Order: sequence, then C-alpha cells, then structure tokens
Amino acid sequence: MALARTLVRGALSSPFKRPGRPGRPAVALPEHRATAGAVRVDAARLAAYARLCGFPTSPAGALPLPYPHVLGFPLALRILAARDFPLPLLGLVHTWIDVRARRALHRTDSPELTVYATALTPHRRGTEVTMVTEARLDSALAWVSRSRYLCRHRTAPERSRAPADHAVGAPDYLPERAEWQLPGGLGRRYGAVSGDRNPIHLHSLAARAFGFRTAIAHGMWSFARCLAEAAPDPYALTYARAEFRAPVPLPGAVTYAAAPSDAHGTAFQLRRGARIHLVGATE
Repeated sequence: MALARTLVRGALSSPFKRPGRPGRPAVALPEHRATAGAVRVDAARLAAYARLCGFPTSPAGALPLPYPHVLGFPLALRILAARDFPLPLLGLVHTWIDVRARRALHRTDSPELTVYATALTPHRRGTEVTMVTEARLDSALAWVSRSRYLCRHRTAPERSRAPADHAVGAPDYLPERAEWQLPGGLGRRYGAVSGDRNPIHLHSLAARAFGFRTAIAHGMWSFARCLAEAAPDPYALTYARAEFRAPVPLPGAVTYAAAPSDAHGTAFQLRRGARIHLVGATE
C-alpha cells in the first residue's frame, strides 16, 4: 500500500516537472538518502522473481546478483517521487547499471539498505540521473549498484552528437545462444514481483503516452534474464554491468547471444534481428 501511494504521488507531480523547458535554469539535485534497516526477504516473492527471470533454485538460499536492487526499489521510488526531485517519475527509462557483490547475500539475511542520487548528467536525448543502492550487513558494505535513468526531453543540438559516457564495450556480433519468446504481459508480471509498475511496461496505451509504440520490457528483467544464462552457476557471479541501448517491445522474440570475455567472464547481448537492445558483461 505504501508503495502504491508513492507511485501515485510521483505520478501526480510528474506533469509539473519539465527539465527540458527552454530558458529554464539548470535543475538541481536534492541531497536525499533513503534508508531501511533489517530488510527481510519474502521467500515467495523471491521464488517468483527467480522463476520469471530464469534463475534455478538455489539450494543454499543465495540471492540472484540483481535482487538487492529489487529490495531497494521502494527506497529509490521514494526519492524519485519526491516533490523536490527535479525529474518526472513517469516515463523514466533505465539506461545503464553495474552491480558488485562484495559478499554473498542469502534469503535469511536482513540487510540495511541505502539509496541515493549522485548526479544529473546531460544526455543527447534529455537528462540522466545516477542512483546508487547499497546493502550492508553488520555495517559492512556487502553489495552495491549504480544505475542511470533517462528523462527524455528536448535538448540543445550539440547534445545529439555527444557519445554516452557509460557505454559498455562489446563486440558488434556475438554468437546466438537462445531465443526467448516474450509475452505481452511480461511487464505486468515483472512489475508484480519487483514493485516497478512504471506505465511504460504495463500497457501499450500507457506506453504510447510516453512515445513508445507498445509496452516495453523492464531493463532489470532483461538484465537478470541474461545473467541467469551467463554462467553455469549464476549465483556465483559477483560483478555484472549492462547498457540498455533500445527498448524491448512486448510481445515479441529476442535473441540472447554470448561469448567469453577478456575479463574471464561473459560478454552478452540481447537483440532482435540486427538491432541490439542490450549489451553487458560479467567478470
């Protein structure tokens, strides 16, 4: 219920936030930190997440590498939906993430979570915000992620030529490993297990209001689904990163491609035909 109220508050304030308005001064980023102590893992919700993202059952109860990001989502939402946060919550698009586990986290752990925004960055299609999520056990940092979310708006002409400063290097072509059929309701299913009910993922009509032809898959689902395939034991992964290059429309089919990387991990892609939607790597 609290998460639903936060979503509604963010939705209601979104139309009044216009960072791309011509002549408007540069937006400022408020210094907010959202924290939660002793966050418990719901076993049923975790199991539903693992099934939807393709992770095998962990006999030891280990958490999939991206899962603390899901645990921290309500805190991130609290910051993004705040009245003084400069970007509108509705329509934000996940563009990039990296995740590092300093130690394994398990279903029986109750980590302390902290989420905060660190920077607003000009992007050729608008403005990005960098969000950090940290998980601690006994005050020691156990897991950390950095993500960027894009607010699309009109920009100055010189921005359209600027390269992304967080691009993930990967070969232009990786060998195909699998093809996945994505149902039209995937966004709603992932929203139910993650709490991320951004309208662009839920229904085509809502997605069209933000410039998409149809609903699109969550970037964090695409990332997690790739990680579930990227190693013989995906629970042993301690670092991964991904760049979300193009939205994945729903429904449809995508190709998972992968090969060993120079960093002794796996480089991977998600693509449809010649169009690459996601590139990433593990180490």
